Amino acid sequence: MEPNPIAKSPGLGSERLLDYIRSHRDDQVRMLAELVKVPSDNPPGDCAAHADRAAQLYEGLGFMVERHKVPDALVASVGMISATNLIVRHTFGPGPTIALNAHGDVVAPGEGWTVDPYGAEIKDGWMYGRGVATSKSDFVTYAYALLALRALGEKLSGTIEIHLTYDEEVGGDIGPLYLLQQGLTKPDYAICAGLSYGVVTAHNGCLHLDIDVRGKSAHAARPETGIDALEAATHILSRLYSLRSGFSEQRSSVEGITTPSLVVGLISGGINTNVVPDKIVMRVDRRMIPEENGPEVARDLIAFIEATAREMPGVECHVRQLMLANPLKPLDGQERLAGALQRHASDLAGEPVPTHGVPLYTDARHYSNAGIPTVLYGAGPRTMLEANAHRADEKLKIDDLVLATNVVTLALYDMLTGNA
Repeated sequence: MEPNPIAKSPGLGSERLLDYIRSHRDDQVRMLAELVKVPSDNPPGDCAAHADRAAQLYEGLGFMVERHKVPDALVASVGMISATNLIVRHTFGPGPTIALNAHGDVVAPGEGWTVDPYGAEIKDGWMYGRGVATSKSDFVTYAYALLALRALGEKLSGTIEIHLTYDEEVGGDIGPLYLLQQGLTKPDYAICAGLSYGVVTAHNGCLHLDIDVRGKSAHAARPETGIDALEAATHILSRLYSLRSGFSEQRSSVEGITTPSLVVGLISGGINTNVVPDKIVMRVDRRMIPEENGPEVARDLIAFIEATAREMPGVECHVRQLMLANPLKPLDGQERLAGALQRHASDLAGEPVPTHGVPLYTDARHYSNAGIPTVLYGAGPRTMLEANAHRADEKLKIDDLVLATNVVTLALYDMLTGNA
């Protein structure tokens, strides 16, 4: 069903907002094309040029843009080359501050494209290009939502901030987290980039561990003279898989999220076929449901691995935490924001738009971890799969860009008028 731009949206103010967005549809498309045409692949993470272009486009719309260059040492610490965070602020009057966050860094295009990944080609009402759906589209969604509210000319209560960041693909530590830790922003609510047919209110967390198992090399003809690191690693693997089997009993209460998970995604080591291996390195991915506490999960899993390794005589085992992303958890006050988005999305799409959780993790968690009620909503189809996100021929339906802009605009209007 095609979105109905004015269905069930009462009030002169609402209709004027929708009229504004409708009249600027082509402008939105042109802005999105300009953003797609500037590469911002991460890795390698050389994203300053895209931030410059985004700032120019926002300034061309009449916004004042703050440029916050991330120090080189911090950029290097997350494996990137350059990053500049952008903030746009507009205060209508006393009231809540609502942040709108989208990320401009994207995964590399990879193989299999049938169009130029930076061409922003439009076919049958869909724009194609890397990052067109996740989440360069929401650079446009949020810009035109704020433009529509400014053009309305009504007395509103509150402040809208747009945060454009460039490190979601590596965790968000020098994007949203940096902005919050540096005191550059302190919003009361946050909307982060998402899709148009669901409002995400929770997501999983993620723990990455590096496990270094050390033994002693020996000739394969005399294995008893060595200490087999692979045998020890196999013992650890067996115990990890046994631990994982119990996760099925630990179910989340959040719709869309099921159970914790654990994957050993990388194993390397050994010297040669005829040598007892003296070193094995493994990488573990442990996903946490919203009911879990990230630091506690990390502490307990590291202790479990180290205790298991001690059962193998002569073996040394060193476990290093590579990354810990806490889950996005529902917070008090989130229901106001989620409810406004869900109501207008359902009305305008002509179908029920649910609130739900997702089993992946995003940099939206940084707002939630700071005590800020946070949801994910933006331009995109029903699923990442439909958008070809992180795959060849990533695409976005132009109608969904307009739909998301309408929904965000009306939800913000409700929040700024006390009707949410």
